[in-house]
Amino acid sequence: MAAPGFVVVAMAAEQARLKLLAMPENRAAGQTLTLQRWLTQWLAAIEGQIRPTALRAYREHVHNHLIPAIGHIELANLRACHVQAAFLNIGTRRTKSGRLLAASTQNRIRATLRSALSEAVRQDFIPLNPASRIRLPKPHKVHPVLWTATRVAEWRATGVRPAVAVWTRQQLVAFLKTIRNDPHFALWWLVALTGLRRGEVAALRWTDIDLHDTTLTVKEQIVVVDGQDVVGPPKSATSCRTIALDATTVRLLRNEWRLHQRALRETGRNPGRYLFVNAKGQQLRPDYLTRRLGKLIANADLPPVRLHDLRHGAASLALAAGVDLKVVQHLLGHSSIITTADIYTTVLSEASRNAAEATASFVLDVARTRLSLGGASQA
Repeated sequence: MAAPGFVVVAMAAEQARLKLLAMPENRAAGQTLTLQRWLTQWLAAIEGQIRPTALRAYREHVHNHLIPAIGHIELANLRACHVQAAFLNIGTRRTKSGRLLAASTQNRIRATLRSALSEAVRQDFIPLNPASRIRLPKPHKVHPVLWTATRVAEWRATGVRPAVAVWTRQQLVAFLKTIRNDPHFALWWLVALTGLRRGEVAALRWTDIDLHDTTLTVKEQIVVVDGQDVVGPPKSATSCRTIALDATTVRLLRNEWRLHQRALRETGRNPGRYLFVNAKGQQLRPDYLTRRLGKLIANADLPPVRLHDLRHGAASLALAAGVDLKVVQHLLGHSSIITTADIYTTVLSEASRNAAEATASFVLDVARTRLSLGGASQA
């Protein structure tokens, strides 16, 4: 005769089996599928459906953070408390430079998990998404600032620099003057004035340029994934855009076109008809552009900016010149005008000062008359 304890265990197992059999097929599978296995399947399913850089980020989040923390838990048993505890631990980790993992990085990791679990909900493996109910620190937005004389002096004295800084108009002119004889002067000029991303400018072909209509169309970008250059669509749908070119830029590109035609006739180089190529007629790699810019800036003895900061600078200069915010949004390929305004309205110290003076003058003109305030200094 079986022991009472064995009977109780057997009955519980049978009840669990019957409960599992009564579930829809996918919901039953969720009872036995671990999060690690689901995340692995999900990554395999979305490969080829998203941009290579996004897939690389998802893989890093999954393998470096999510699987080590909660990959062992069955999908059906995953709760918000498990996810919250996992992120409390993730938040204590440090980067290679020794800094705590940024709140923005934690939020991107959570977004990866939430996307994977949303797919599990759609396929009826689980009823709810536990990643949607947790609290994370709010990311601290880093806005670009100008390389003012004070910031430059501090950087030269201490080596400390702002996280994101852009050149003033005078500093940009000094840079362009210094690199006037650089083989890729037209490229640096184009990025500085139009704010193209490094992958976008590297992927430009002559078919994307209309020198008669004076326009440039962004259709592709080159990204570096696992050390390999991958040509694909731009960052977003709004990044596919056509922008107008000024007369000076057109003149520079006409010179580039003549060099391109000569190279084709004499050597057959640049069969891909890329706008900017190296001495061998090969497309320029985005990481090469980053390294090259750093060397040029150092030789010019100017405060450091990243290649992406030239994009920030192009937007800031356009806004300071009075260009409409909606036009700047299109120039940069932002999906929302709010993004453009949020990033760049803090960097326009010159424009902000002019606006402050204009507002004060508007009030003081009346105040002086009615209140006898006299000169501005008395106000």
